[in-house]
Amino acid sequence: MTVVDHDVTTGVTAAVQAARAAAPGWAELGFTGRSRRLRAWRRAIARGATELAGLIHREMGKPLPDAMLEIAMALEHLAWAERNAEAVLGPRTVRPGALTANHKCVVEYRPHGVVGVIGPWNYPVFTPLGSIAAALAAGNTVVFKPSEYTPEVGRWLGEAFGDASVLGVVTGDGRTGAALCRSGVDKIGFTGSTATGRRVMAACAESVTPVLMECGGKDALLVDADADLDAAADAAVWGGMSNAGQTCLAVERVYVHRDVHDAFLEKVVALARGVRAGEHIGPVTMPGQVEVIDSHIRDALDRGGRAVLGGPDAVRGRFVEPTILTGVPEDSAAVTEETFGPTLTVTAVADMDEAVELTNRSRYGLGATVFARRDGEAIARRIRSGAVSVNAFVAHATVPALPLGGTGASGFGRVHGADGLREFAYPRATTAQRFPSPVPLTSFRRPPWADTPVRVLLAVRHGWR
Repeated sequence: MTVVDHDVTTGVTAAVQAARAAAPGWAELGFTGRSRRLRAWRRAIARGATELAGLIHREMGKPLPDAMLEIAMALEHLAWAERNAEAVLGPRTVRPGALTANHKCVVEYRPHGVVGVIGPWNYPVFTPLGSIAAALAAGNTVVFKPSEYTPEVGRWLGEAFGDASVLGVVTGDGRTGAALCRSGVDKIGFTGSTATGRRVMAACAESVTPVLMECGGKDALLVDADADLDAAADAAVWGGMSNAGQTCLAVERVYVHRDVHDAFLEKVVALARGVRAGEHIGPVTMPGQVEVIDSHIRDALDRGGRAVLGGPDAVRGRFVEPTILTGVPEDSAAVTEETFGPTLTVTAVADMDEAVELTNRSRYGLGATVFARRDGEAIARRIRSGAVSVNAFVAHATVPALPLGGTGASGFGRVHGADGLREFAYPRATTAQRFPSPVPLTSFRRPPWADTPVRVLLAVRHGWR
């Protein structure tokens, strides 16, 4: 396994060269052979799940039960990719048009070659495996750069796979990521903040390397007047506080119909009060993020908001207790910027029209959650985001067959599902002439009378005179 600690460029170059050399052999295994190898990797991860969960806990602080849940979700997505790659990416025939009825037409999806995957620290197994599994299943080799906050998790995954030329791991900080972007890989799959994503895009633009960008979010939860308030409050607290709020799909904004606002807020506060930092949620992993969380809370209060739970005193070193804010102006940082901490803003709205309008004001568009008994799906269709879950938090991210990704400042491209598999392959179109055309249209030998059937075809099929 290639590890970059000192000479960043040399180490990354070596890993990419090894992956490049291994790429033809990995592609030639075919879907069945690759599926067999991915199945063995999945079993190795499952057998070592307790050890891996311990690594996650030690490196980024996530409680062990949550780390185990993350591993379980990751393996479900890995299993889906290994089992469905051929059906999604294999050759399929398509019908030719009227002008080319003498051709057989086939579409297939070819691997790019070598894919670089830059993973995050907040879900150091689930998130990168979405890209790695799809890239490998599609026939690419992979060079994986885990976050500098979770390098041992990345090394563990590479060792469990067992072939560093097919899945190489390079560790280090942003310089390693920049070197990978400039290394000549054929595509980059990135997950991280929008700010870092811009730097990744700039580096990849130098060589026109395509990128998949899964960036930040400012997801909203909408609660209609007829919603199950107990279920909505539970989803809000778990969605906003789990993993100490360090989830790109975390609930950060809540818009509640004014008829049920007070009752909902009471339930949320009661639930959140029972969540304790250091027991139910871990520390804030990045030290600098504590300052962001603190500044968002203070800005909200300075601008007229009110902390009904927590507040500035909730920030205690690397641990942040749950904080619920109300009456926060819509242009405050706590509403417009990704907080990435265990905080919620809860805002009363006149109706779901206002809730949708405020939700869609955000420059982010990753996910959203709607709680409503009658109009949930209708409300969801009006939200600008990559996905919406109705009457459950983030269910869309846990379903292996569904695509995951955002719009706007949340990025572009998709992981998971068929769209995620196609993200790591390029479509190849092939035609094979079965018999000569009775009317040679694409030739300088075309006789003058050949224009007549073309005019007839236009008139009959497309209404042109």
